[in-house]
Amino acid sequence: MAASTHRILSSSSSNFPRQSIRNRRLLSSESQFLPYPTANQPKPQPILLRQWTRQRKLSSTICWYALHDNKEEEDEEQEEQVAEIVNYDCQRRRRAEVAVAAVATMGLGVGNRVLYKLALVPLKQYPFFLAQLATFGYVVVYFCILHFRHRAGIVTDEMLSIPKAPLLAVGLVEAISAACGMAAGAVLSGAAIPILSQSFLVWQIILSYLFLGRRYKFNQLLGCFLVAVGVVVTVASGSSAGSLMEAGLFWSLLMIVSFLFQAADTILKEVIFLDAAKKLKGGSVDLFVINSYGSAFQVVFYICFGQAIFICLLLPFLSRLWGIPFRQLPNYLSDGAACFLNMGTISSGCEGAPLLPVLFCMVNMGYNISLLHLIKISSGVVSSLASTVSVPISVFVFTLPLPYLGVASSLPSGFIAGAVVLVMGMLIYAWTPSTSTPPPIPSPVTTSSL
Repeated sequence: MAASTHRILSSSSSNFPRQSIRNRRLLSSESQFLPYPTANQPKPQPILLRQWTRQRKLSSTICWYALHDNKEEEDEEQEEQVAEIVNYDCQRRRRAEVAVAAVATMGLGVGNRVLYKLALVPLKQYPFFLAQLATFGYVVVYFCILHFRHRAGIVTDEMLSIPKAPLLAVGLVEAISAACGMAAGAVLSGAAIPILSQSFLVWQIILSYLFLGRRYKFNQLLGCFLVAVGVVVTVASGSSAGSLMEAGLFWSLLMIVSFLFQAADTILKEVIFLDAAKKLKGGSVDLFVINSYGSAFQVVFYICFGQAIFICLLLPFLSRLWGIPFRQLPNYLSDGAACFLNMGTISSGCEGAPLLPVLFCMVNMGYNISLLHLIKISSGVVSSLASTVSVPISVFVFTLPLPYLGVASSLPSGFIAGAVVLVMGMLIYAWTPSTSTPPPIPSPVTTSSL
């Protein structure tokens, strides 16, 4: 019995050194956490040590998961902070982009109005020829630019495959607007047209409210109203009181209707941009796709319906207003082309051509592109505000000694008052109450402490 007991003890003692290295490493690594054995306290056996180690590892695992969950929560919070910072930065950059585009549109609008007046100096007898030159010439230029941008990969096949029905409506609306504006502009005085053009802003707000579901704040409506009042005061102060009614109420209403169709044109283009963004899955259609096809369809309506309606009905009426018999209209266009080229027997009085008309066409094209870009990145109301502000600036430019215009005109008496009201309207429209501060940047110390 003693021999067998000795064998068991010897075997157990001989097996203990052959225990796995893992147990001994656990003993050495965890010994610093164990209480120091006293004389009355025996050393822990290996089995008890393994059980205690498992319990400690389980508790440390639970603590690690708790810390890990806390780290995930704080990571989510920091991701939200980063998203807020990115969103705030994008909004700031977008506002800066809209501001730059609006300033560019105002500058090109001023150049467009001034150069139109200068272009009519050599072509003062042929304004209809200048209008047709711009209309048909733009189609060629736009499609050439569209072709090169398509070959460069800027314009994709998906952009060209957008539905053409809205672009057809754009061409129709632009043709009607041009016809009504041309008919009314031939009768109304020069001071009446800028005043009546303020109805464009009103039409913009109404149509965007009805068809785009856009809602405006009180400060925006008040700002638009003050901008329109400022332009009216600026222009009307230098004209006679009865200048609006000299030509009759019908022509004033016809001019207002032409601006209604202009406002509908901008709303249609804004809808096209929104629908194209959905179709292109967040992408954006190129500006020259809209300009090219819109101008092409406008020419199509001029050609197709002009033969039956525009030329047969409207042009005889306009030719009577301009003192040109309808049967002499082909000669009128040929003489206009000769004056534009400043050659032939009628070159007398055409000084400044073709430089001034070509400059006008170039600036007018840039103005149309800038206006459409502003509609794309903001809204039609913002683009109309930028176009409206160019009116009093143009009035001031005409007081400067410009070439081919002779003696500079004097500044209207109410120009300063109208300009102050206009600037106040722009500031009120752009003012937005600050409801939130920029989000704080997440601290790297907080991140590293985890």
